[in-house]
Amino acid sequence: MKVVKVAAAVICDPPAEKKRIFATARGYGEYKGWWEFPGGKVEAGETPQEALVREIKEELDTDIEVGQLIGTIEYDYPDFHLSMDCFWCGIREGSLVLKEAQEARWLTRSSLEEVRWLPADLTLIPVIRQEMTRCAAK
Repeated sequence: MKVVKVAAAVICDPPAEKKRIFATARGYGEYKGWWEFPGGKVEAGETPQEALVREIKEELDTDIEVGQLIGTIEYDYPDFHLSMDCFWCGIREGSLVLKEAQEARWLTRSSLEEVRWLPADLTLIPVIRQEMTRCAAK
């Protein structure tokens, strides 16, 4: 099975408090309208962090700071295996202009289930909720 290596940004506002996270709805393909964390393929010779900085600049016209690795999601879609490194991120400069996605939202801990997540991204939601809860309790 073909393996696709990607990196995903869980962009937080504010980064240290993780009160809101940014999600986008796909504007193309089989999963059009499904929600995901922005990011994209890791190119040859690139680290996942470098790929994220490049992809977010291309897709959202925004410079990000890539933080700690949340985890790596391994997920089998019907036609390929996805290996997705997911990182906490913050906005360094820019205003998240949608260039490829059809829609975007800032989600709070209580609104995480209001969107239809792509299957691989959905597996990350419990970890994100737990960290948002931990930060809120500080």
